[in-house]
Amino acid sequence: MENLKIKSNLIVQQQTLDIVRPLAQKIDWNDRLIGILGARGTGKTTLILQQLKSKYGLSNKALYITMDDIHFTTTSLANFAVEFRQSGGEILFIDEVHKYPNWATEIKNIYDFYKDLKIVFTGSSIVDISRQNVDLSRRAVQYELTGLSYREYLNFRGIIDLNALSLADILANHVEIANGIAGNFRPLQYLSDYFIHGYYPFFIENTATYHLRLEKVVRLIIEQDLQFIAGFNPHHSRKIYQLLYILSTNVPFKPNITNLSEKTGISRNMIIEYLHYLDNARLINSLTAAGKSISTLQKPDKIFLENTNLLFAISPTNTDKGSLREAFFMNQLKNAGYEVNAPLKGDFYVDNKYTFEIGGKNKSTKQLNGIEHAFYAIDDIEAGIGNKIPLWLFGLLA
Repeated sequence: MENLKIKSNLIVQQQTLDIVRPLAQKIDWNDRLIGILGARGTGKTTLILQQLKSKYGLSNKALYITMDDIHFTTTSLANFAVEFRQSGGEILFIDEVHKYPNWATEIKNIYDFYKDLKIVFTGSSIVDISRQNVDLSRRAVQYELTGLSYREYLNFRGIIDLNALSLADILANHVEIANGIAGNFRPLQYLSDYFIHGYYPFFIENTATYHLRLEKVVRLIIEQDLQFIAGFNPHHSRKIYQLLYILSTNVPFKPNITNLSEKTGISRNMIIEYLHYLDNARLINSLTAAGKSISTLQKPDKIFLENTNLLFAISPTNTDKGSLREAFFMNQLKNAGYEVNAPLKGDFYVDNKYTFEIGGKNKSTKQLNGIEHAFYAIDDIEAGIGNKIPLWLFGLLA
């Protein structure tokens, strides 16, 4: 216990509080069991350390532990929690929970038996709480920490601090909003930088080595995180690399499962299953038609890399501007909580109501003629008119 407290104090002392993600304000920290999931590199550890430091400091009431600590190879989490509580502990911040065997069962037991002990845990986005062998989903309040929106990126860089917008705000008032904002800074000046290295918070440390670090993140997701999925074959890690690279060189990709199977040597059924895993790991975004089920047995209609930075890291010679625009649009809306599907006509169908076509400033507006609630998200313009909306504005949704 003493050794872990020393480690906790050290890492808490080193944590800065200068920039805090908006999710920290959305979380009700009074809940007894909180789960924060997300892809590697999005800042889950930073988020919980900032909360611990700002609320508890170096108090013995709170403790940060990580489940890949060697201590937990010989000590159970449940027994440690009891010892912590008996020594006056009130809240445990548990990092990388998916790396501990039977974590869901032990956390459930702690929650059920010790009403005066709170737990905040983080885990990979591959973790599906509802599919654990115990009913943890109705006990834990679950959040997802995504990468930075364009709005957050601007704030992180100290360029401008803007309020988040709703989709309804943008659709109804985009002309006034865009002109008002563009009077204070040049929104297009920074968008290309965001496309290249603005999604993961660690860009703030060093943009020169950003893509090397992002490549490492991708490797760790495939080589380590996917191993925690029941039934995953670790010998297929290299083939999944290959699959991801093929997708990155052809995005947006309309899956031909037979062709992918031939290129990778993975069976057709496993290809579909691995696409599902890559989606859960937040390496790709799968687009399906509205009303179509999303499951490990369902082939998506179209595939994008989850964010534009991945394209520059994995396949920098294939950074087609059209692909970047579409990947950005889908990413920003999905991360803001909107439902994005494949339309009958156009590029995206949002919240079962709005049809969007994505393009550059010379984009024709004939494609969506006759379609109700149709809009164009246009790159390379600061402000729009009518149903032509600047693409960058959709980066202010979260």
